[in-house]
Amino acid sequence: MIHYLYVLLISMLPFIELRGAIPIGILQFGLNPLYVLIAAIVGNMIPVPFFLLFLEDIEKYLIKYPKIAKKMDWIFERTRRKSEDSVKRWEYLSLIIFVAIPLPGTGAWTGSLIAYLFGFEVKRAFLMILSGVMIAGIIVLLATLGAGTFLP
Repeated sequence: MIHYLYVLLISMLPFIELRGAIPIGILQFGLNPLYVLIAAIVGNMIPVPFFLLFLEDIEKYLIKYPKIAKKMDWIFERTRRKSEDSVKRWEYLSLIIFVAIPLPGTGAWTGSLIAYLFGFEVKRAFLMILSGVMIAGIIVLLATLGAGTFLP
């Protein structure tokens, strides 16, 4: 049971998220893939409402510190620049697409940041990010289980 908690906690971490938690749960801990998927999705989504609801307040607090403000500006500008075209074209759907791509630098954390930067409505953004996380989870699960070797 404790290993499922590890999966949940690992999936909450930025950059690792469920993309790292699912293979660890299945390959390292030998856990049930369905339960790993559920724990990873839940864990990956735990930080999302906090970001969507409180990132503005966090930003206001952190910009008081020049070194942190400089790093935040860089992250915000980079995220804006990389996602602006797709957000303009696809709006909320871009969150699903962006979060569903199981690559480093994409995921629920960055999706939440995009939603904040572009002023997306919180409830709708949460649902889009959840959809993307579920899709990414299934992709990572299938890749972890080696499903690609069974395809023609």
